[in-house]
Amino acid sequence: MASPLFDQLKAGTQDIIPEDTLQERLASGEKLRIKLGMDPTAPDLHLGHAVVLSKLKLFQEYGHEVIFLIGDFTARIGDPSGRSKTRPALTAEEIKQNTHTYFDQVSNILDRDAITVRYNSEWLDDMTSADMVHLCSKVTLARLIEREDFATRIDKQQAIAMHELLYPLMQGYDSVALHSDVEIGGTDQTFNLLMGRFLQEQYGQRPQAILTVPILEGLDGVNKMSKSLGNAIGLTEAPHDAFGKLMSISDDLMWRYYALLLNTPEDEIKQMQHAAENGHKHPMELKKAMAHAIVARFWSQESADKAVQQFEQLFQHRDYSNAQQFTVPSDTPNPISIIELLKLVEAVESNAQAKRLIKDGAVKVNGEKVTDMTQQIHIQDGTIIKAGKHKIFQLAV
Repeated sequence: MASPLFDQLKAGTQDIIPEDTLQERLASGEKLRIKLGMDPTAPDLHLGHAVVLSKLKLFQEYGHEVIFLIGDFTARIGDPSGRSKTRPALTAEEIKQNTHTYFDQVSNILDRDAITVRYNSEWLDDMTSADMVHLCSKVTLARLIEREDFATRIDKQQAIAMHELLYPLMQGYDSVALHSDVEIGGTDQTFNLLMGRFLQEQYGQRPQAILTVPILEGLDGVNKMSKSLGNAIGLTEAPHDAFGKLMSISDDLMWRYYALLLNTPEDEIKQMQHAAENGHKHPMELKKAMAHAIVARFWSQESADKAVQQFEQLFQHRDYSNAQQFTVPSDTPNPISIIELLKLVEAVESNAQAKRLIKDGAVKVNGEKVTDMTQQIHIQDGTIIKAGKHKIFQLAV
């Protein structure tokens, strides 16, 4: 008999290995040790990270022990997962700073007081040469180069450094050191998670169950959510900005966000899709419900309610009193080129992004569409700038 937690965990999950074992252990009422390992490779988290964090939150709510493992030792190696070349190692100072920033953001989702924090330097720093040789003896080279990224690099005759081959062994050994019962990660981590299960068996432990979540597509609906690609929604962004970005995604992508960020069961999603296809529910209303639920879940209920109100006033009732106010610095050229103005109000991050919006007809000044990339804008108090579907700024001089 499936536990309520198992049903919620399964929604939006890619694989549970082995499914029946996890189901039985959850149904038994046993308190499990849940491991999530993260190398502090970047300081900013976004909704792509929230997919896996929301699974941890479910475990927390049902009283299981959540172990947040900081890979401070393995970050010095650099995870080769999905890489076509060696990943640069981090310095000790970068690791310390990124770890601190991580926790500030993770606390918005998880109960920080109910997290067990561990660092894999606790056991990996103390490994002797003999210990490392013993660990390496557990795994064959043939097994290691089964990894897709290693196999690809070998086929392309690209270099693989020896320390990269050690990475999955060390990550797998973390599960041995922690005696973890369940490990969670993205699908790009499947090989490493399976390595942990394999090594636990080699060291005489009960092997952990594995739960993998799909990689969340960014706002473009194509690429993995990434701040470097400009398609991400950061967990530290203002909630109304996050809401606006969520409203800008395609109708097709909306269902992925329902499944991965809200753990909405597949049958419930199918019911909503059926309602939309048959005209019983407008996709706009379903998307607003999705955006509201996500902002409420990862920011707050109050900010979600306010974001909906602002959105409806701005985009449905054309009431610009709640547009994002921007005070123009006194030394700003006037007139100013439309591209520089879009960058000034932080509607875009680059010239290329501004040009793309103008080319798509997505930029308006006081309701007039801008088509000329070189157009000069005379800034006046109260000027309304619209960039894309859901970014509106009111200028103050």
